[in-house]
Amino acid sequence: MGRGSCRAVGAWIGAGAAPSPSRTMDLRGKIPYSSNYSLLDTFLKMQSEPKPFPKLFLIRHGATDWSESRQHTGLTDIELNANGEKSARELKKRLAREKFDLVFTSPLLRARRTCELSGYLGQAKVEPGLVEWDYGIYEGLTTIEIQKKQPDWNLFRDGAPNGETPEQVATRADRFVDSVRRLDCNVAAFSSGHMIRMIAVRWLKLKPEAARCFVSSTASLSVLGYEHDLNEPTMLLWNEVQRRE
Repeated sequence: MGRGSCRAVGAWIGAGAAPSPSRTMDLRGKIPYSSNYSLLDTFLKMQSEPKPFPKLFLIRHGATDWSESRQHTGLTDIELNANGEKSARELKKRLAREKFDLVFTSPLLRARRTCELSGYLGQAKVEPGLVEWDYGIYEGLTTIEIQKKQPDWNLFRDGAPNGETPEQVATRADRFVDSVRRLDCNVAAFSSGHMIRMIAVRWLKLKPEAARCFVSSTASLSVLGYEHDLNEPTMLLWNEVQRRE
């Protein structure tokens, strides 16, 4: 229990500060006791209960024309389309059920706009490390088009020519994850699909290539946290998407 809590208890039980305790009867021993002691026990128990583990909420931006055509969208600063704007607004109701101590967003327009329509741009800090993967010469191409040039290509293993390697993106993710762990509070991050997948595997202490096993849909919510202690990072929710009416 912290010093502030100790001071609060001390003031509460001060000799002249509190009114005379009510008297009741302990039926087991027929010994009178102060009901205030029972209240104090409850207070002390509440103070000794473990603090909930912090969580990292990962929110992917809404749809764009390129995401719908499955084109790799790295540093191209493309806007949300009508579907993306609608789904970003729908996120607002879902995220309202959560409490965020800090909010971060990628500087890319699609992430910032999603953050804005979700109701958090006013409190969000722009974090350059949350930008999407730099796809180099593969920017704007689909996986099918890329594999015609480079058969069996996999982003999380091979990276992108003239762009970023998996190790470089993992390093960015590690820096963000380390920062979040030091904050020790609930954090929301608005970013892009492949970056979110890399953050997830690095939170879980997995190798970069493991990110190929995770899917991050547009306007989705994922939550990372802990199980028994801060040495056991875990995934609490993955790729929750609101139903489209």
